[in-house]
Amino acid sequence: MIARGARAPGEGRRVSIIGAPCGFGASVAGVDLGPAAMRVAGLRRRVAGLGYEVRDMGDLRIESPPEPPPPGEKLRYLREITAACERLASDVKTALGGGELPIVLGGDHSIAIGSVSGVTSFYAARGETVGLIWFDAHADMNTPETSPSGNIHGMPLAVLLGQGAPELTGIEGFSPKLDPRLCAHIGARDVDPGERELIRKLGIRFFTMREIDERGMSACVDEAIHIAAKATAGYHVTLDVDALDPGDAPGSGTVVRGGLTYREAHLAMEKIAETGGALALEVVEINTALDINNRTAELGVELILSALGKTIL
Repeated sequence: MIARGARAPGEGRRVSIIGAPCGFGASVAGVDLGPAAMRVAGLRRRVAGLGYEVRDMGDLRIESPPEPPPPGEKLRYLREITAACERLASDVKTALGGGELPIVLGGDHSIAIGSVSGVTSFYAARGETVGLIWFDAHADMNTPETSPSGNIHGMPLAVLLGQGAPELTGIEGFSPKLDPRLCAHIGARDVDPGERELIRKLGIRFFTMREIDERGMSACVDEAIHIAAKATAGYHVTLDVDALDPGDAPGSGTVVRGGLTYREAHLAMEKIAETGGALALEVVEINTALDINNRTAELGVELILSALGKTIL
């Protein structure tokens, strides 16, 4: 409820909801139903309640493979994920071209290759740069050579920084999509050896859970926003729900103990809303098969609302 005479956070602004029900990047079935779960949690109605004009573009058409990849495949479901990301990039550009803020619902985190490609391509055509704030328990910076599983949802940040399969790095016709100096990663607590090497090589800023414990979430998010906001257009925000503690977000196939608390996550989104630099928002990796009474999907919707300007008072 908006107080009489008060201006709603989204008044005069438009958003597009884009479902990307791709689960090929992950190992555990159920993540492809994440977009449906967030819609069931009332996403469209609740965003409209903030004063936004909302358009739901529906879900991407996801191709089914004729057969599963062979054991030991280092780029599992590459063709299907590439096709999904190409379609998502196009839909994101359509939303931006219509003056709308895209809200992308995953699906596993491989879809960020498509969403970020769409945002960066749209603004690159206008001579502008894009920053990134990436919330995740994992680095997502494996390559086919370093990946222990071959699952592409562990590779998207590396791909966007120009490392990995050319089918993925080449989406939208250019690579890298991002300058690591304009990127910040928040919440890491499970990083593979090959990822550590690439992080050091590229110099991307990681705010690990230890640093968040020591400095506090407020200081870390402020610094992350400062880094991403150096881009001339603004920044993309992507949240893997495994960045949160499993006690608050049980519906993930990649849970790691000791994550962000409920309030730390909301604080981060509230600060992003206050700064006003977000060009697109994304929530991924909600696994309905592992969730409890749709709690994680409900939390995903709540965090989107905070990022769109919902406040306590």
